[in-house]
Amino acid sequence: MTRLDGKRALITGAARGIGRAFAQRYVDEGAQVIIADIDLSRAQATASEIGPDASAIEMDVSDQASIEAAVTQALSILGGIDILVNNAAVFTADPIVDITRKDYSQIFDINVAGTLFTMQAVARVMIEQKQGGKIINMASQAGRRGEALVAVYCATKAAVISLTQSAGLNLIEHGINVNAIAPGVVDGEHWEGVDAQFARLEGKAQGEKKREVDAGVPAGRMATPEDLTGMAVFLASSESDYIVAQCYNVDGGQWMS
Repeated sequence: MTRLDGKRALITGAARGIGRAFAQRYVDEGAQVIIADIDLSRAQATASEIGPDASAIEMDVSDQASIEAAVTQALSILGGIDILVNNAAVFTADPIVDITRKDYSQIFDINVAGTLFTMQAVARVMIEQKQGGKIINMASQAGRRGEALVAVYCATKAAVISLTQSAGLNLIEHGINVNAIAPGVVDGEHWEGVDAQFARLEGKAQGEKKREVDAGVPAGRMATPEDLTGMAVFLASSESDYIVAQCYNVDGGQWMS
């Protein structure tokens, strides 16, 4: 028997990267998975590649109507939701004096409000089902500390950790375990954009920041999305039933808590 047999999972931002790796691993462990993403065509391609136990829906976590419609659609496909992974997020970097209200609002709308209100919508479903559930929020080592050029992103991930703690304490009475994963630096397509932002801000050649970051990881390399899947399966499984409101670092030794 695999560890998630018969479970039904909704994963946001799952068309690529970490979310895609989670979806593949969940299916491998026996779950049915909804690939929810703002890019529907890419989500459909990902679901097709994973196989018949994966379905794609469009979801914009910064829009309340989209959250509610996506949860309703996920329910119609799966018949229920046992696992939620709040993975959708965006990254930005700028000095304090250059941060705009527009950028601040957009990033908080996606990273924090998106996490909160998707969690709320799915928690209501789980409470109605009366079978408990697992909610996994994606934090970051950036939420453990400040960074000179990454103030807003760091603040959003600190907020995700705090939301995880409060929601975990509130929802465990319904048998819903809320926990979080804090990755370090994870290689992949998104890092091209991160690297480009640091190249602009620090005057570095393209790729230089990535090489510096890679060299600074105690484990000797940046993570791959697949490095995070073990924790994602553990927190979604019955093995984590007594774990409440925690945030686990999966970062190759970059942060110790």
